[in-house]
Amino acid sequence: MSLQIPSRSKGGASPSTKAVILVGGPARGTRFRPLSLDVPKPLFDVAGHPIIEHCLNAVAKVPDIKEVFIIGYYEESVFRDFIRDATRNFPAFSIKYLREYQALGTAGGLYHFRDAILKGRPDRFFVINADVCCSFPLTEMLKLFDEKDAEAVILGTRVSDDAATNFGCIVSDTHNKRVLHYVEKPESHISNLINCGVYLFSTECIFPAVKSAIKRRSERPRLVSYPSTDALDSSFIENDTDEGEKSEVIRLEQDILSDLADSRQFFVLETKDFWRQIKTAGSAVPANALYLQKAFQSGSEEIAKPSATILPPVFIHPTARVDPTAKLGPNVSIGPNVTIGPGVRVKESIVLEDAEIKHDACVMYSIVGWSSKIGAWARVEGTPTPVTSHNTTIIKNGVKVQSITILGKDTGVRDEIRVQNCVCLPNKELKRDVTNEVIM
Repeated sequence: MSLQIPSRSKGGASPSTKAVILVGGPARGTRFRPLSLDVPKPLFDVAGHPIIEHCLNAVAKVPDIKEVFIIGYYEESVFRDFIRDATRNFPAFSIKYLREYQALGTAGGLYHFRDAILKGRPDRFFVINADVCCSFPLTEMLKLFDEKDAEAVILGTRVSDDAATNFGCIVSDTHNKRVLHYVEKPESHISNLINCGVYLFSTECIFPAVKSAIKRRSERPRLVSYPSTDALDSSFIENDTDEGEKSEVIRLEQDILSDLADSRQFFVLETKDFWRQIKTAGSAVPANALYLQKAFQSGSEEIAKPSATILPPVFIHPTARVDPTAKLGPNVSIGPNVTIGPGVRVKESIVLEDAEIKHDACVMYSIVGWSSKIGAWARVEGTPTPVTSHNTTIIKNGVKVQSITILGKDTGVRDEIRVQNCVCLPNKELKRDVTNEVIM
């Protein structure tokens, strides 16, 4: 069956646009533990809202998008309640969850659901990785797309030369913004302009590109194991019976973008605004700070009014109970039904639903898990890292540890106990001081 691709609108009718949000699946959430043990990463609250909702907020600002797809391999039930609520909150477009039968990769998932995406003959569609925290300048991407008559636009940002090799690197023409070369996590420095994980593709460009990448993958020998030199020949499998399925496991970053740079009208929009990946559990804290600062600067009514005890920006859920003598902020999110006692100090932290922090306790650079209880005069703290750092680990006494302290669900910290730079799994009670440990 041939792939039917709509031809792009020229003049006449305005081009139509859709959006796809990639959420991955449970096997991909391991770096977000212990938080992902209880809530899938895309639904974890950052700055008072699930991570994926920040993506939908950005999509809602783009006129004429009528359809949004969420693609991943979580069970359908995981997103059912969220989609029901989001459909109410975002009436301008429909939201559908498309479940992959297995992990297909970022491009494989798009290709697998191409019929759903192409229905209605859209000219282009956004692809947004859900674990990205940024201002999502989608309208600017659309503008560049139209100006350049582009086939693809990628969002890029500048990072330090040292950090660049941890990301996909873009070499571009500074005058016309054309992408000349793309390498995913290069071994040596080629550019400090990196891939932000937000794309705008022409439908007539991306699906044939994925199809040809799948064809290349299926035609070459596949090394499935490294048993021994004697058995090396037999470890190559040429187009075995299930190769057709496996060939769809294909990723935008490793398999597609480099080819687009070589042969297509591929451009980069460089954002000067904030950007951060939410990969590890600890990275939720700096992402929380960035989203809160954006909300505060835009005058959002969700942000608590500054006062002697509120150092903005601070988000306090309407159902939370905060003693007037407690001091919160900056960059603090307080979840539903949280209780904050007298004299408590909370700074650069996320306190999740039903948690309780008793009088005179101190919480800094930390995530306090659901239904956790922190005793009086206890101290739960991480270590501040530079704002420009994209890393949430630090070296203490020659050992790499988390800079953010994370307490899993239903963790208890006794009175006057100090917890520093620790990750604590759910349902534990801490009765002694702990530093630089993973508490199993």
